[in-house]
Amino acid sequence: MISRFEPAPICRLGKWKRLLVLSLVSGVVFHPTMAVPAQSAATKPAADVIVFTNGDQLTGTLERATGDSFVFKSDVIGEVTVSADKIKELHANGKFVALKKNEKITRTSKQPGPVTYSDNAISVADTRSGAPEVIPVKNLADLIDEASYTAEVTSNPGIWYGWHGSVSGGITTIESTQTGQSYNAAVNLVRLIPTADFLPPRTRSTVNVLETYGKITQPSIPQTVPPTLASVTKTSIFHADAEHDKYFTPKFFGLVEVSFDHNYSQGLNLQQIYGGGLGWTFIKTPVQEFDVKADVHYERQNFQPPTASTNLVGSSFTELYHRNLPAKMIFTESGTFIPAWNNSNAYSAIFAAGLQLPTYKRLSLNVNLLDNYLNNPAVGFNNNSFQFVTGVLYTLK
Repeated sequence: MISRFEPAPICRLGKWKRLLVLSLVSGVVFHPTMAVPAQSAATKPAADVIVFTNGDQLTGTLERATGDSFVFKSDVIGEVTVSADKIKELHANGKFVALKKNEKITRTSKQPGPVTYSDNAISVADTRSGAPEVIPVKNLADLIDEASYTAEVTSNPGIWYGWHGSVSGGITTIESTQTGQSYNAAVNLVRLIPTADFLPPRTRSTVNVLETYGKITQPSIPQTVPPTLASVTKTSIFHADAEHDKYFTPKFFGLVEVSFDHNYSQGLNLQQIYGGGLGWTFIKTPVQEFDVKADVHYERQNFQPPTASTNLVGSSFTELYHRNLPAKMIFTESGTFIPAWNNSNAYSAIFAAGLQLPTYKRLSLNVNLLDNYLNNPAVGFNNNSFQFVTGVLYTLK
C-alpha cells in the first residue's frame, strides 16, 4: 500500500501564521551575530605630529605658519603657537603652500603638498615633479593650507564672496513744548580680494550709505486768534558712494567711483559725481593703514530754486586713515577736498572721524564727527553742515 503524501506542517498553517514562522526563521538565519562582518569605517587620516627638542610629542593638526611661528591645534590643549626653535621635527599630512619672503605669487606658481620640518627648514612635497621644495625657516613668510590657497589665489571668487563691514543706527526724541525726532543709519561694506592678509591685494570694493533725518515741530507762542499753525523744520542729509580699486602693485592702485549727496541744510537737492583716478597706500601694517587718492570726475549739482544747477569738471583729493587701538577700539579718519576746474568758486570739502568702542560680541558704540563744507550753497543757506552722530554698530563679519 502506497502511503499518502503528507504536507509539511507549515503548509497547514494559516496565511498570517506562515508569515510569523518565516519571520522567526529569517531572524535566526540572518541574525547579526551570524552575518558576515561589514567593512570597517574608512580609516581616518593620520594625525600631524610635532616632536619637540626635549623629546616630547604633540599630535593634532597643523593649521598655518607665519615666519618661524607654527600654529598647531590639538584635541587635548587646543590651539597653540610654537616657535621653530622649540621644534625638532614636524610631519603634516595635509597639503600646504609655502611662501617665501618677498615672493611674487601667481595662480600657477605653487602646488600644495604635504609638509615636513627639520633642521631649520620647511620641505613641501611636489606631487608633479617629485622633488620637494625646501625653504629655510628664516626665509619663510607664510605656510597656507590648500583650501585657503585655492579660495584666495587659484579660484575666481563670486561677487558675494569676501564682503564684510557694519550696520549702525541711532535715534533721538524730544517731547516737550517742542517735539522732535532724529534718526541716523549707516551701512559700510568692504570687499578685499584676496581676503587673506598674507597675500598681496588684487582688488578692493567699498560701499557706504549714510542717512541722517530729523524733524522738529515748534508751536506758535503766544498763540494767536485764529490759531497759527506750528512751524516744522526738517533735516535730511544723505550720502552714498561706491568705489572699486584695482591694484597694480601691493601699494599702487587705480580706481573708479560714484557718489550721491543730498543735504537740506545747504539747499542741495542732489549732487552726483562719476570719476576715476589713482591711489597709493603709504602705510599698511596689522595695526594701521594710510591711503591717499586723487581723481578726475564729472560733477552735477542740483540746488533748490532759484539757485541754478551746475555742471562741473573737478577732482577729489582724499586721505584715509585707519588704526586699531587697545581694547579692540578702532579709530578712522578721512578728509577730501573737491575743487572744480571750470568754476573756481564751486569747491567743497568733507571731513569725517569716528571711534568704534566694542561693548558686547559684535555690538559696539559708534561715535562720529561729520563736517561738510560747500562753498556755493543755494541762496539763503549756510556753507557748513556739521554733525555729531552716535549710535549702536553691529559688525557683519
